[in-house]
Amino acid sequence: MRRLKLFAALALAGAAAGACAPHPIVARDPVPAPSPEEAYSCSSTPLPLNAYKSDCSPVVREPRTVLQSKG
Repeated sequence: MRRLKLFAALALAGAAAGACAPHPIVARDPVPAPSPEEAYSCSSTPLPLNAYKSDCSPVVREPRTVLQSKG
């Protein structure tokens, strides 16, 4: 009986080790991140029963100001 349990344990351990893929699949987001120039203005209004209505509109973002000094 002890040998049977040992054989079953070894069989399960071998099956578990063989079930792992050599190259796991990594999920990636199909939608790329927005660029720094894109901006949105969003507002939400509450509705009954814990619901919200949101409206987003694109906004033109001002270019960044870079300050440089010598010294």
